[in-house]
Order: sequence, then C-alpha cells, then structure tokens
Amino acid sequence: MSRNLAVHKGEKTVPTENKIRWPVIIEEDKQAVMEVLNSGKLWGPYAPNCRGLESEFAAYVGTKYCIAFNSGTAALHAAVRAAGIGPGDEVITSAYSFLASAVAVLHSNGIPVFVDIDPKTHNIDPGKIEEKITEKTKAIIPVHIEGTPADLDEILRIAEKHDLIVIEDAAEAHGTKYKGRNIGTIGDMAIFSLNTTKNLPGGEGGLFVTNNVEYRGRANMVRMFGEYMEEGEGRSYVAYTLGWNYRTQEMPAAFARSQLRRLDKNNENSRRNGEYLSRELAKIKGLEPPFVPAHSVSNYYKYRLRLKPKELGLDIDPEEFRDKLLFALREEGVDVAIWQTKPLVSNPLFQIKDGYGSGCPWSCPFYNGDVIYSEEHYPATIDLLKNSIIVGSEEYPLFPQKLTLMQQYVEAFRKAFDNIEEVLEIDVSKFRRAGVTGRAEEL
Repeated sequence: MSRNLAVHKGEKTVPTENKIRWPVIIEEDKQAVMEVLNSGKLWGPYAPNCRGLESEFAAYVGTKYCIAFNSGTAALHAAVRAAGIGPGDEVITSAYSFLASAVAVLHSNGIPVFVDIDPKTHNIDPGKIEEKITEKTKAIIPVHIEGTPADLDEILRIAEKHDLIVIEDAAEAHGTKYKGRNIGTIGDMAIFSLNTTKNLPGGEGGLFVTNNVEYRGRANMVRMFGEYMEEGEGRSYVAYTLGWNYRTQEMPAAFARSQLRRLDKNNENSRRNGEYLSRELAKIKGLEPPFVPAHSVSNYYKYRLRLKPKELGLDIDPEEFRDKLLFALREEGVDVAIWQTKPLVSNPLFQIKDGYGSGCPWSCPFYNGDVIYSEEHYPATIDLLKNSIIVGSEEYPLFPQKLTLMQQYVEAFRKAFDNIEEVLEIDVSKFRRAGVTGRAEEL
C-alpha cells in the first residue's frame, strides 16, 4: 500500500521557506526605535512616543482618550478598577478566553463569573448572561475572541437593563468592526493588547480607550501609582488610591506606532487569507470553517477550524482525532496549533479558589456569594475545544502570509482527508501532556 502522508515518509506539502515570520519588521520600524535610542528619552508617561501612540490610536479607533500600558492585562486591570470593581463585586465574562480576562477581575478583589459561548461565533452567549446576574454583578467583559466581535447590541441591552458597565476585551480585535462601528468604541471602555503575537505588535504593551473622562482619570491612577492627573498634566507624586507602575516605554511605543501605519493593510491581507481558507476548506467533508456574522468584520487573529469526524463515519474520541490530524498536518508543513483546551474554570486557580492566599478574594468578608466553577456548565466551550484546531501559529499567523501559502495549506488538508486511514494510524503518544493546558500543546 502506498504511503502518501509526510508523517509516513511521503512528500511534504508546504515548504518552510514559503512562510513569512511574524512580526514583519521593516526599515521604518528599526528607524523608529533607533530614533528613541538616539534621543536618550527612554521612558515617561508623557514622553513623545508614548503620547504619540496614545493620540494616534485614539484617532484610529475613534475615541476621545487612549492610555498606553505595559500589557493588555494591565490595561484590563485598570479598566476594571475604573469601573469601580472591588471586594465582593462580580464581573461576568466568557468561559473561553485567555486567562487575563478573568485575572484582571481578581486583581481588583472581584469575582469572575463565567458564561458559556455561542457555538457559532465562539463569543460569550448573550442568551446565557442574565441567568448569571446577581445583586453583586457590576460589569460585563465581552471578549472579541479570535478577532470576531461579540454580539454587543444584545450585551448592551442587558447591561442597560441591569445597570452594568461594559468593558470590551478587544485584546485580539484591533481594526475590527461591529455593524459598521469600530470595536473599542461601543462599550464604556475597551482594551487592546500589543503583545508580539497580535496583529498590532509592540513587543509587549496594552492600550486602554474610552470616551469618558472620569474612566480615563481612574485608569490613569491605576497606571501611575494612584496619582491623579488631568490629561497632559505633570506628576504630583501624591497618591489618592492604590496604584501600580503600569507605564509603557518609549522603544515599544515607537515600534507600535510604526506598525500601526500598516495595521489596516495587514488586516486586509489576513481577511483575504481567512476568507479563502473558509471557502476552500468548507468543501472538505469533516471540516467547518469559523463563522463571521455578516454585520461584523473580523481580523482573523486566530482561525479556529471545527473538526467533524462523525461526518466521515468515524467513531473516535474527538481529542484523539484532533491530535492525530494536528500531527499529520504539522508534518505536511502546515502551521496548526491548539490554543486553550479547557474552559477557564478548569484552571486550578478557580478550582482551588485561592487567588492570593487565605482563599481570597472568594473568602473575602465582603463577598457572601457562592460562585460555582464546574466544567459541566460550559458544554459549548468544551465541545469547541475538543473538536477544533487553529490554522496558523504565533510565529506564522495569517496576517502576513501570501495567498500561495494558503493554497498549499488547503492542499495539505485535502491530502490528509483523502488519506484519513493513514491519519488514524498515527501514534499521538509523542505529545507532551500538560495538565489543564491540554494534552497536545507541543510535539
């Protein structure tokens, strides 16, 4: 019997040299950073590149205010504090996200409450939010996961009904739109990440945006040791509340400013690649491309592809099928990955309920609730993560790639599914098991 797959010594489909590594750094990026070094001005909340990044991103998104932070997590923590979240308060967010969406709440002594996802968009399911609202609920953090906007109209309706603040977690959603409006301008506040993996990279960093001057002032106090300052005002060195040192620095700010000039172009390229993959992979039995509502514009930060082994007549454990296919595709040269394999509640942090000692913040005397973190309450999230893979990787995401690479990816998928019996023969015991982070994180 012929052996066609690369994992069985067949010819590899995708040459490594066809891939473009992220981030793409051009001469203008290098010059921007060198100008910082030449100036000798490397830090400061009102240094020229920090201020330039803030004003340019505010103009790009369409908000009155933007504050630069040293990470998206720090920016989200500041937004939670700006919302007045404190001991005993509950904040609702998605069961499927990066850990920071919940940890930022814990940083303010608040209690994260998770809601299952819409199985189509992978975002928080608005239809399941109200059942989680209590008299302790103060805010909702919808996560625009994978660069596809959440259903903000319905979320805002619920928030208005229950007098809740809405903080958009747009860490993955730079340049995306919901019903013609820029993500980041619809809720009360929003945050974006500048981590190198993002389509707007700054090495590390984060951006907080709002149209509300009061929220802007509170968030800035969190960034600046609790010092209150009007926009552009010098430091007083007088603390009014507990604050942190969450400032960014001039070199990453300069780099992010330079990258911002190409954000729309990179997003356009990413959308072309994502839409091409969706058209072609939909033709392969056993695959379901990601869904983007017609009223939304995604940046395809992550391209999550559902697997449907039952459509192929296969009675196999979904995670085993996922892992075998992942192995086969990687051997073909396709950059595929697993990102999150369990709902956030599965982290030991939430099972043990001991955030920073003595059971806090759950055991805080200001909190008399009894939030339950059980996996069984999040079936849509569990089903998605068991039955899907990410096309693209942190090193080789969709944003910079040429269409020819996408064509080769599709060819590799066709090859794998045309030789599905070979895929099923693969021994996945080589995968490193890593507890709640998943059994197939790395080969």
